[in-house]
Amino acid sequence: MTSFSAFRLISCLLTVVLGLSSATSSTAQKAGKKPHLVFLISEDPLNYEAHITIPPFADSLQKTGRFTTTVLKGSGPHENFRFGNLEALRKADVLVIFCRRIALPYDQMEKIKAFIRSGKPVVGIRTANHGFSVREKLAVPGHEAWWGFVPDILGHENKGYEPEPLGTLVEVKPENASHPILKGISANPWKSKGSTYKVSPLIDPKAVVLLTGSTPNVKEPAAWTRRNDYGGKVFYTSLGYPHDFAESQFRQLLVNALTWAAE
Repeated sequence: MTSFSAFRLISCLLTVVLGLSSATSSTAQKAGKKPHLVFLISEDPLNYEAHITIPPFADSLQKTGRFTTTVLKGSGPHENFRFGNLEALRKADVLVIFCRRIALPYDQMEKIKAFIRSGKPVVGIRTANHGFSVREKLAVPGHEAWWGFVPDILGHENKGYEPEPLGTLVEVKPENASHPILKGISANPWKSKGSTYKVSPLIDPKAVVLLTGSTPNVKEPAAWTRRNDYGGKVFYTSLGYPHDFAESQFRQLLVNALTWAAE
């Protein structure tokens, strides 16, 4: 995985986020309360450098004055992982997940499940597709995986991915082009260097597909919204490769999705 320039990322993020229209203000913001976004990230060679891309992205959101952001980077081996200060979820308005194959202590997993059961929104980025799906044997007492998170909350199954050299051709789903998450996003396709995740058909027939990602072999949903069984808003995108953060279309997508989720 090629390391992504943090300086380049910060410059790109400030350009798009600071230029956002005040029309993106959420209901909470109009009432004088800044929506609190809590990001859960992990660092490992296969997690697409979320530990590099997410902190400056979250910081740029906070600098707009319209959001409060907290980034929690966990630690430990996959089967024995832990987040510090997960109590932040108590005051969170939106939970953002960009971590990969981690098992958590029972009490920490329960905090995440309780947040979701409360009907609050969840945003998943790329490896949330297998965020709590731990392959290693859980030999550590008191820890658990959550394989049901992907089908039950995100509304799909992880069915593998296309070869990375093919990249992903990203296109707006024409019939849903008026969705608020696609505001300011061009109908012109763009190319991501990240591999195409295979997720179709989605489990939730009511999911609203906003973007598709394709190679010469497949065409897959790449971003969608749905409501989970607790009534909470869900947005997921399989994009999130390091270089995606240098793409204005992708950054706008995330900002729009977080604003939509917080409304």
